[in-house]
Amino acid sequence: MNIGRNGFTLCGLLWCAVIVLGGCAATPEEQKEKVKAAAVSTLRVHLEAPTAQMDFTVRVPVNREPPVTLTVDKEPFLTEADVTEARLIEVVGGFDLQIQFDHHGSLLLEQCTTSNPGRRFAVFSQFGTTATESRWLAAPAIARRVTSGTITFTPDASREETERVVLGLNNVAKKNKEQNRW
Repeated sequence: MNIGRNGFTLCGLLWCAVIVLGGCAATPEEQKEKVKAAAVSTLRVHLEAPTAQMDFTVRVPVNREPPVTLTVDKEPFLTEADVTEARLIEVVGGFDLQIQFDHHGSLLLEQCTTSNPGRRFAVFSQFGTTATESRWLAAPAIARRVTSGTITFTPDASREETERVVLGLNNVAKKNKEQNRW
């Protein structure tokens, strides 16, 4: 056993450091809140394109069982930057995902739905604490002109995955709102 000048052992000093630093650890509730606050999600809404493969289009599999392959524009017309709020909505037999867009996104959504009746949107998202999970969530048809700035669809995702998408989109929307304050 090595004793230093002041009578402390090296092992004793290490135990003191562990006790002091161990008391500073976050509680499980605080850790959960940090994880929730760190969650981010992306959202990419692409418009269905003509089926002929072109340089500006890509074929994507939407839905897992059975997959539906759509040809969509490579560039999305709406993203998470246009989102003001996301919600999980209870419906008979399940749940839907509802996305509310800001003024800019609402105008783009109205323009797109007015010009493209009968086509579909393909909705893509990356989600989770580090946005490591990704999936094409849905391909809702454009039935009418959308003037409310809101899209609602049934995602090809579990309730837990949808809750993570919602949490991440709302965190991103909150950060965007804070950055855009004057």
